[in-house]
Amino acid sequence: MNLKLTIFTYILLMNTSCIQRDIDKTTIKTIDIDKYMGKWFEIARIDHRFEHNLVGVTAQYTKLPNGKIQVINSGYWNDFSGDFKTAKGVAKITNASEPGKLKVSFFLWFYAEYNIMELDSKNYSYALIGSNTSEYLWILSRTPQLPEETIRLLLNKAEQRGYDISIVKRIKQKE
Repeated sequence: MNLKLTIFTYILLMNTSCIQRDIDKTTIKTIDIDKYMGKWFEIARIDHRFEHNLVGVTAQYTKLPNGKIQVINSGYWNDFSGDFKTAKGVAKITNASEPGKLKVSFFLWFYAEYNIMELDSKNYSYALIGSNTSEYLWILSRTPQLPEETIRLLLNKAEQRGYDISIVKRIKQKE
């Protein structure tokens, strides 16, 4: 089997093996990208294989001279005494008229959607992030803890967009 057919078969299996829901992927209309840079704590997510069993997960965004954004995701395996894992990637805004819709890559030239769907536009204290499918969702915060009413607000917004919030997992963070 040639490489193209193998990749096509793998993508087809990945897309048909999971139940997809129709979601509203509308992104924020404006962003101060410099204000968005810095450290974010992962408060909740829909669990997936590349973050499964990670706690204390953070994302560090740094603007690069070429206009792209360095992304460093990190967390601890199983608990805070577990192995510390790091993944480095790069993100970019692909369309200036849609600044809340980014593409991120952690492997070569394979990019995935990174959609900023909700953002505390005043303080940039929380964000709701999605992707191109209903299988990816994150709640991020500038602090390790987020008030419960803010988490519920973001989960309600995610549910209104079509996400199954019953599968959202809260992520342990250090106090």
